[in-house]
Amino acid sequence: MKKVFSVLTIAMVLSVSAFAQKKTETFAVSGNCGMCKNKIEAAAKDAGATKATWDDEKKQITVEFKAKKTSLDAIQKKIAEVGYDNAKYKAEASVYDKLHGCCKYERSM
Repeated sequence: MKKVFSVLTIAMVLSVSAFAQKKTETFAVSGNCGMCKNKIEAAAKDAGATKATWDDEKKQITVEFKAKKTSLDAIQKKIAEVGYDNAKYKAEASVYDKLHGCCKYERSM
């Protein structure tokens, strides 16, 4: 009985610690179309997000990630590196200029 209790306790501690490091965040990301969606979500995943869903109507992305493997800052930075302004970073003009015509969203000053 003690062994069963010990095994259950260890399993519970491991599952709680694994859950505790998982984060979900939502933030603004500029973009227009399905091509934007693919690039934005891929960039987030390249930066370590385990799940990324960009909503083209709300212009927001929801990402899930493990805090021990990446950060919200790293994800936002990677999205800007592929040409998309977001809540924290603005894409370099040279990268934005290389986006496909339909992907060129209206940039704020």
